[in-house]
Amino acid sequence: MSKEERILRLSQELTGQWTLPILLSLDENGGRFTPLQKKLDIVPSRLSANLKKMVADGLLLHLSPQERRHPLLPEYVLTEKGRLHREAARAVELSEEQIGHGRLSDKLWGMPILLTLNFEHGRFQEIRQSLDGITPRILSVRLQNFHDDGLISKQVLEEPRPSFLYRLEKEVKQPVKQLSHDLTSLV
Repeated sequence: MSKEERILRLSQELTGQWTLPILLSLDENGGRFTPLQKKLDIVPSRLSANLKKMVADGLLLHLSPQERRHPLLPEYVLTEKGRLHREAARAVELSEEQIGHGRLSDKLWGMPILLTLNFEHGRFQEIRQSLDGITPRILSVRLQNFHDDGLISKQVLEEPRPSFLYRLEKEVKQPVKQLSHDLTSLV
């Protein structure tokens, strides 16, 4: 698997409304459910579902009461993979702040699409082939949203048949490029 593919896969694993906030807040809340739930202001069932998914993905370990031996010790701890994802989450958060359009990673496929454009895949099919599992519909919607928000440009190409070429806008290019470099150092 190439570095580009590993970066895109890592960015895909970080998408979702609660993935970044959980990774970034877990340690400061002692790895315990209730303080984390209060800090994130998330419904308990939603937090529970997200934590279960992160355990299944190998990002967290859920420790039973017998393994903890004390009620104030962490219920959830980051695995080695989870610590790597936390560092990647910090890089994503920094790039989102620099871009200044809110939490782009909240939307499914948001950051992976921007990273794909950074890798010079500008045609619809090239982007789709780079992102394993994305549907044409969600790709079309995200590209249109990013274009409407001024994050990407859309140029009409006439040859060999009419199509669009998508590119990152100037002010978005540097933060996404820096994110790419930061993720490369992690994979």
